Amino acid sequence: MEFTDGNYTLVTEFIMLGFPTRPKLQLVLFLLFLILYSMILMGNIGLMMLIRIDSHLQTPIIFFLSNLSFVDLCYSSVIVPKMLVNFLSENKSISYHGCALQFYIFYMFADTESFILATMAYDRYVAICNPLLYTVVMSRGICIWLIVLSYFGGNMSSLVHTSFAFILKYSDKNIINHFFCDLPPLLKLSCTDTSLNELLFSIYGSSMEIICFIIIIISYFFILLSVLKICSSSGRKKTFSTCASHLTSVAIYQGTLLFIYLRPSYLYSPNTDTIISVFYAIIIPVLNPLIYSLRNKDVKDATKKVFRSKVDSS
Repeated sequence: MEFTDGNYTLVTEFIMLGFPTRPKLQLVLFLLFLILYSMILMGNIGLMMLIRIDSHLQTPIIFFLSNLSFVDLCYSSVIVPKMLVNFLSENKSISYHGCALQFYIFYMFADTESFILATMAYDRYVAICNPLLYTVVMSRGICIWLIVLSYFGGNMSSLVHTSFAFILKYSDKNIINHFFCDLPPLLKLSCTDTSLNELLFSIYGSSMEIICFIIIIISYFFILLSVLKICSSSGRKKTFSTCASHLTSVAIYQGTLLFIYLRPSYLYSPNTDTIISVFYAIIIPVLNPLIYSLRNKDVKDATKKVFRSKVDSS
């Protein structure tokens, strides 16, 4: 549908191509992504419930981990259900305002995740480099403020991107070569000048990610210095193993986002972006609960205890 605004005939809905493949392969992809989304739901909700019920998991780093799971769950849930419906439906449309809402919510939680990962790096720095001050520096009140600031930062970043993306005029072309309302494919559809948006996406987006990445790098630089001062190799290994799960998440998530924000615009490719988007919008929310469950000793012990109690009760 379209309506007229001056010299422009503006669209009121967008059509999402998703994965343009044969009908039989669409069903295979539907089943694959349904399984992955089920893993996202079970993994992240399960981890949040485990943290909630186990009193031994009420530590600052686990508090940040529960918020990381919540953010993963939210930003994948704003994309995947609609994508699954589109696999089975001939009508792959989304309203203009629905697209703006999906765009806003996705970017809010995705950017919040970057801030939470930076906060978790700072937590590890304090725990390893200043263990005697850890309970004071990372008190409950400070942890809550750090999380509030992470959500606030994600919200403000998303508001900027959404505002500038949806003041553009979209006419004639309304087919999004993607499986959700992302910024690069939207800019390709605009009939007005998008140079400011591209500059904002590149400079503002990359600046935010680079700041978070610098916080992480500085934190781990001092952590590395502290670990190297430990005499025994077993002590160094044990200390650094507490950071392994977080480092894995950072490498996967931040590496993907830095590639998206820092690459030149001429390197944009719809097919490449679709694959990358699947990776950070679906695969990472699947991996994070597994990474932290397998690498974090407290989480592993709590999981074993829950399973043991279920077996004993049955």
